[in-house]
Amino acid sequence: MTKLRKYNRILTSIIALSGIFLSVSCTTQKYTNTKIEGKQIGVTNAYPDVKSIEDYVAPYRDHINKDLDHVLAYAPETLDKSKGTWQTTIGNLLADATIEMGNPLFQSREKKNIDICLLNHGGIRAILPKGDVTTRTAYEIMPFENSLIIVELKGAQIREMAEYILKEKKPHPLSGLKIVADKDNLNIKSLSANGKPVQENQIYNVATSDYLSNGGDSMNFFKKGIKSYDMDYKLRNLLIDYFKKVDTIPVITTERIILE
Repeated sequence: MTKLRKYNRILTSIIALSGIFLSVSCTTQKYTNTKIEGKQIGVTNAYPDVKSIEDYVAPYRDHINKDLDHVLAYAPETLDKSKGTWQTTIGNLLADATIEMGNPLFQSREKKNIDICLLNHGGIRAILPKGDVTTRTAYEIMPFENSLIIVELKGAQIREMAEYILKEKKPHPLSGLKIVADKDNLNIKSLSANGKPVQENQIYNVATSDYLSNGGDSMNFFKKGIKSYDMDYKLRNLLIDYFKKVDTIPVITTERIILE
């Protein structure tokens, strides 16, 4: 019994000390960061390649490069977004290709046709050089993960679209819509979609990117859309499919905006 009492006293002392420790711990001062320092470390030749890493990555890099360098079509001349005031050959190509490749998908899903396509000049990130056109070419022209969206707009918003284009004075890729404007004050004289005058209350299906459909680049007329359809089709993949289809890239110079 004596030993048991001794053990009980020891155990009680341990519990008491533990309580004191916890009490002190709970009142310990808290510390927070007041300053964070860092420095930029550039990826330069100052840091040599690590052979083991290079050997590991090489097969994957070679496989990707083989896919990217696969020849899909041929361009008889260079298409450059900087060559043109109201339209460019590369812009015409992208807008026309979007309708050509997107319309069959839209027809099969919704039993409707695309009337107009509008993309943005800033979304074209590279030229399409003369010569072989590869998968890499499509990635360079369209590096972003933008998807094809079809937006239902009334004729009133199509007019807003035309006014936006004339105000911006940038060669945004455009197809399906013809704008005739006064060369002096840029007031709209006529608007036609697929050869027919635009009617204010008629609904038009406009192909664009998900970025623009949400009002990107201040294209706020898209936010007035009645309904939108996500085609689940990356514009870059659409372009790759177009390259595969045409074999030789057309140089499209048809006028979409006419000043007179």
